[in-house]
Amino acid sequence: MSSNASAVPGLREGVAPLRAGEGYSFLLRRLHSLSGIVPVGAFLVEHVISNAFATRGPEAYTKQVAFLSSFPFVVGLELFGIWLPILFHAVYGVYIWYRGEGNSISYPWMGNWMYTAQRWTGGIAFAYILFHTWEMRFTGIHLLEHPDMAFGKVQASFHSPAVIVFYIIGMLAASWHFAYGLWLFAAKWGIMSGDQARRRFGYVCLVIGLGFAVVGLSSIYAFLYFPQQPLGVAASSAAALR
Repeated sequence: MSSNASAVPGLREGVAPLRAGEGYSFLLRRLHSLSGIVPVGAFLVEHVISNAFATRGPEAYTKQVAFLSSFPFVVGLELFGIWLPILFHAVYGVYIWYRGEGNSISYPWMGNWMYTAQRWTGGIAFAYILFHTWEMRFTGIHLLEHPDMAFGKVQASFHSPAVIVFYIIGMLAASWHFAYGLWLFAAKWGIMSGDQARRRFGYVCLVIGLGFAVVGLSSIYAFLYFPQQPLGVAASSAAALR
């Protein structure tokens, strides 16, 4: 009994590891943890970088969208490399939250707060992704066929202050969720072992999260800063701005 009791404080200071011997639950938790980095995290990195081209003006953004649209099997890549993994990560994340698995009882006070923030930011980020995807891919102009209209379509989506605020909150939530998710992934998979290594990597993840937030908010500002692009002539209008 004394050995078990002495082990409890040590567990409370760390991160609950992924445990073996739990059948499908163990496998699904592994896939959930991994999917948050690849491909969902990789997609977020690409998306933030691509949107950053907006800071260079409509012409640069149009070229980036045209480049992405030129990929072969782009619809299949989106379906199996982005949307289905995001759906799995979100749905199973909600299930873990509902079940309270890996819950705050195993964490100290700060870990409890971080755990809660991770779940809420995940929900906000998922709602943000759904809204943004619906607006950009499934309403109005088809951007895969008309990448020259991309800048104007994004600008048109900021049709009210409420939508702009939602985009800002969604970007901040996605940045937090990805950065802390990196730290959790490294801790749970044993990539960063020991309190000192995890603490140092935490600072690295903090910088990554802040960097994502700054770049994402700068992109939103760029879409608001440049004059509204007439849909269909974004590229030619961009030349005039130069």
